[in-house]
Amino acid sequence: NSTAARQMAGRVSDFYFSNGKDFDGVREQLADVNAVAAENHRRVGFGLNGFMIVRDTEKEARDTLREIVANANVAQVEGFRQAVQQAGASTGDKKGMWAESSFEDLVQYNDGFKTQLIGTAEQVAERLVEYKKLGVDLSLLCFLHVKEEVEQFGAKVLPLVREMEADLPDAEPA
Repeated sequence: NSTAARQMAGRVSDFYFSNGKDFDGVREQLADVNAVAAENHRRVGFGLNGFMIVRDTEKEARDTLREIVANANVAQVEGFRQAVQQAGASTGDKKGMWAESSFEDLVQYNDGFKTQLIGTAEQVAERLVEYKKLGVDLSLLCFLHVKEEVEQFGAKVLPLVREMEADLPDAEPA
């Protein structure tokens, strides 16, 4: 998200939502938002978009990602890219949503693949907890097959997340 959006969030927002980011991208945004929030004697919650693909093996999950990208409507993704990439590039410091997004990132319009919530239930749970340790308060998750995969998340991933969170200092369960 743009530097201006981060500054505004620190000044007046209760929650800041980010497109999908890797750990470094989350750290950078949290540092920026939290610095402005601290100057204003505030705390801002942090939400992160992510696309979750859980399979029995990491290879199966990665194959599913490759299949999603391979079956994407190229014209629609490229049309979206043309419509949005200028938004981030038009800011003074060239930072903003989608400014550095690849074709694969834009297949899931909110950069959800960047979170890399792709693998076995254990791998995804570990990654969600690592995001929480960084300061992510809420994960806004997307799924390929919503009904089945939300059920899978509740049955296989969430119990692992809760178990791992119990070991965190001052842990609040998911």
